[in-house]
Amino acid sequence: MSRTRIAAIHRLRYSFTYTASLSATTLSRSQFQCHGYSSSAPNQGLVGGGHEHYPTGDFDFNPITGWKKSIVKLKMLTAWPWERLRYGTVFTVKLRGQISDQLKTRFSPGLSLPQICDNFLKAAYDPRISAIYLHIDILNCGWAKVEEIRRHILNFRKSGKFIVAYVPSCREKEYYIACACEEIYAPPSAYFSLFGLTVQAQFVRGVLENIGIEPQLERIGKYKSVGDQLTRRTMSEDHHEMLTSLLDNIYTNWLDKVSSARGKKREDIENFINEGVYQVERLKEDGFISDIMYDDEVITRLKERLQVKTNKNLPMVNYRKYSGVRKSTLGLSGGKDLIAIIRASGSIRRIESPLSSRSSGIIGEKFIEKIRRVRESNKYKAAIIRIDSPGGDALASDLMWREIRLLAASKPVIASMSDVAASGGYYMAMGAGAIVAESLTLTGSIGVVTGKFNLGKLYEKIGFNKEIISRGRYAELRAAEQRSFRPDEAELFSKSVQHAYKQFRDKAAVSRSMSVDKMEEVAQGRVWTGKDAASHGLIDAIGGLSRAVAIAKLKANIPQDRQVTIVELSRPSPTLPEILSGLGNSLVGVDTTLKELLQDLTVSHGVQARMDGIMFEKLEGNPHANPILTLIKDYLSSL
Repeated sequence: MSRTRIAAIHRLRYSFTYTASLSATTLSRSQFQCHGYSSSAPNQGLVGGGHEHYPTGDFDFNPITGWKKSIVKLKMLTAWPWERLRYGTVFTVKLRGQISDQLKTRFSPGLSLPQICDNFLKAAYDPRISAIYLHIDILNCGWAKVEEIRRHILNFRKSGKFIVAYVPSCREKEYYIACACEEIYAPPSAYFSLFGLTVQAQFVRGVLENIGIEPQLERIGKYKSVGDQLTRRTMSEDHHEMLTSLLDNIYTNWLDKVSSARGKKREDIENFINEGVYQVERLKEDGFISDIMYDDEVITRLKERLQVKTNKNLPMVNYRKYSGVRKSTLGLSGGKDLIAIIRASGSIRRIESPLSSRSSGIIGEKFIEKIRRVRESNKYKAAIIRIDSPGGDALASDLMWREIRLLAASKPVIASMSDVAASGGYYMAMGAGAIVAESLTLTGSIGVVTGKFNLGKLYEKIGFNKEIISRGRYAELRAAEQRSFRPDEAELFSKSVQHAYKQFRDKAAVSRSMSVDKMEEVAQGRVWTGKDAASHGLIDAIGGLSRAVAIAKLKANIPQDRQVTIVELSRPSPTLPEILSGLGNSLVGVDTTLKELLQDLTVSHGVQARMDGIMFEKLEGNPHANPILTLIKDYLSSL
């Protein structure tokens, strides 16, 4: 047998890792100005959150007037060439595919949530922007990001400007964003499938049995269903209960928001979905879209509305170019008070592997460097930890939790959750003084799992043998993958996992000011939506980054009507591969992809505090994915 094949078998040995790779953070300092995060008066907009009353952070549009308006005009005249625009310009955005919670360089492919929101804010105040033309196609992101985008669309409309959506292909998530716009257009051949939502759980026990692999798991938490995927053929009652609750939360929220936006009864929306309507004509007839038009016809209508002559081109600026317009050019300068934001996206690892790339997730030692940097600096009044992670290495999560706690002892720290902050992601968040999440953020999953694969039967099938000489009673605990655990080994293994779970649960109880028994009721590896997590005391407030900023100001004794400057500690600098990729060299991406694949297939030792790979059809991932390929992908991702 070749060495390559034997090495591939050894990679099957233990631990089950679910990677959620997003743009990685790099340690560099840059700033963007935070404008519009103030309420109209210091004591307005307070609502309950946890044990305190927290400001909502709602956006109030305050036009720039007087001498400040004259200064803005002068700045725009003297701006860099790439920042100059004609008056009456329409800002165009194409929302499709993956949306990262990390900042991106101008050479990085894909969309960045903070930059999307930033551009909507700039467009609201930019006197040269008359409207936004939003192209929406199939999205591959979670519902929390969708909610944040929807919120910024509504904020933009407060400026009195209008925004229209064009949807050539639309499902529930895309429509959820589109219905926040003033008008919705679709071409005659548009793909509309507002048929409802599903959640899937996939099981590979049969696959493992057929190839001679026996998973030996220790998982704590009856809802920690990552073990079920490997050891069961069907859902357990607890797993079914959890997934049903998550789906009901998302579906109910969708019906409520869409019915409110379209001025319809909730029952009418649900009846329409159950009819299975796909004809664009019916969508127009029933008021789900404004009109049936091709892209060029929508542009013609925009020209009419903006009084642009038919023989003239409509001035437009795209997302990438408008991202280069600085806030300072528009007079959106922040205040003297600084609030640091540290972004943490992806799967958690303790140290950086030689194969790690910029999109390799959260590297514990690098994250800790940033935390200490903020703690040791006197210039930051508060810090926000922005989390978008399903968890990962339990040790790394605990070390980061400790550093966040130390930071919170010296200045206010707020955790802001994006799509997911579960298991190890929640472990990080609970070190903060307050936790803010969107209503559909996936969080909780307070549980741990670890194990190994017994490859004995597989070795027999392929004629491979392995012998071990050891010293020490438990020396072969993790080395002997060719056999099952001995009874004494299984007992030790179980005790170590119980210990890790109790540490996680007890620290969560202390952090959330709960008794251990009360925390046990909401732990057990269960995943909650942000809305349910708030009702069970796992988070403090529902909202996005703007609310986290408002709470940080409150705890730092900064008046709500005073502007602050947000300092991004995770803004990346462009690498040569990104620059080449931006210039159209697709081969550069191949090297990165291969490195990430090898990284995900290498052995990961130790206990994992990780959320199981819940797959939401039309909620997460590509709805067109081949189910067999998806099954294989989920299986390989857990090795």
